[in-house]
Amino acid sequence: DMVSSIRHFGVRATEVNLACMDKEMTNTMVSDVLCLSPRLTRTLSEIVFHKTKGNPLFFSQLMMSLCKDGLVRLSLSRRRWEWEEEKIQSRKLPDDVVKFLTSSIER
Repeated sequence: DMVSSIRHFGVRATEVNLACMDKEMTNTMVSDVLCLSPRLTRTLSEIVFHKTKGNPLFFSQLMMSLCKDGLVRLSLSRRRWEWEEEKIQSRKLPDDVVKFLTSSIER
């Protein structure tokens, strides 16, 4: 495997196994990230969960991408985070996190 290959060359590597998040954990994470009540973030969380399939790395990268692209943004007038559900829902994403990271770097 890749970690063994890296270690073969004397590089110290730590393997971290991340379990997939369920819908509730995804909502908790979105709620925490946006400092909003879980009931306010439920619809966004469901979209994010569907797109990431609960993968925590994919979740992290998607949330950063949504903020960077202005689909999730801080409203100074409302003093809270806002998002565009329809645009986020219709956004096309690669099937896996590696392709997503690659496409994010290329932009």
